[in-house]
Amino acid sequence: MRAVGIAVFLGLLAGAWSQVASPVLRPDCDALEVEEAALVAQDYMNSQLTHGYKYALNQIDEVKTIPRPDGGENYVVEMDLLETKCHVLDPTPVANCTVRPRQETKVEADCDVVLSKVGGVLSVVAYKCKSEPESAEDVCLGCPQLVPLNDTSALQLVDASLGRFNRVLDNDTARFALLEVDRLATKPLAGTPQYLAEYAIIETNCTNDDDDNCVPLASPVARKGFCVAAGTPAFTAAVDCALFTNEVAPVDPTLNGTGPVAPPVVPKLQTTHGLKHHHRLSSVNVPAATGLLSESEESQEVVPVVKRQAPMDTLLELPVVPAVPLPPAAAPVLQLCPGRKRHF
Repeated sequence: MRAVGIAVFLGLLAGAWSQVASPVLRPDCDALEVEEAALVAQDYMNSQLTHGYKYALNQIDEVKTIPRPDGGENYVVEMDLLETKCHVLDPTPVANCTVRPRQETKVEADCDVVLSKVGGVLSVVAYKCKSEPESAEDVCLGCPQLVPLNDTSALQLVDASLGRFNRVLDNDTARFALLEVDRLATKPLAGTPQYLAEYAIIETNCTNDDDDNCVPLASPVARKGFCVAAGTPAFTAAVDCALFTNEVAPVDPTLNGTGPVAPPVVPKLQTTHGLKHHHRLSSVNVPAATGLLSESEESQEVVPVVKRQAPMDTLLELPVVPAVPLPPAAAPVLQLCPGRKRHF
């Protein structure tokens, strides 16, 4: 029993030392280094998306920094992002993208992200996200209401508006096909439902004089674009399509722009492109970093803590051990979190 008691005591002592030596720090959510980490996470997660829209940082909810054995540190960041109106194919930087307004049914993503900072360089280690459109009760009366992505009437507008773009509005000889439908909505107008559609298009091997047996060109040769249309199934009131430049391989900033480099291998942020739901960010976990990602909406401690003490009668049997002075603990600092909202 005495040996067990000594082991428990030494374990407690070692645990206390480890906590003092490697504390969990909680910087302010609006600190410059925290915002830098959040923006790195934002840009990386957007780079992993293959469908839907880019997301912009709205608010940093919580942040912890944990020292690393290599002298760097890990950032554990809880953050909220808002869907923008820039499609993932759009090369426009997120900072220049318009956040989708509430009246168009905003989509918010809640993300937990782990980043490492070694040698001053921030890298995403793991992340998980979930997103949902705002509930119907929060959407204003008379505003566009989302409809399923397989809504027959809305898809008729998609087909008609793309046909109009190919026949009338396209100034070159290429013919474009539907790549994906990203958002469909309806809005009452003079008693007749008006539909709104947003969809991506891809260049085919056809010209406008060819028949309908068109095949999309392979990437990165094929040009892609994004269309916004409004009208009824029988009449396309407006359609506006923007064509994007071909994809460019990412460049490693450490090479000073001298050549392309593949992005780091981290599981992609999955999206659901279903028939009944619009794009939603879903959970992604890296097994090695699971302990650093909170398992719920509430933040949890992500570093080891001192195990619960042994029963008092066991502690009383411990031999007298000379007191070992611990380094003085830093005075507690009040963390200012959550941070400011950048949009709404």
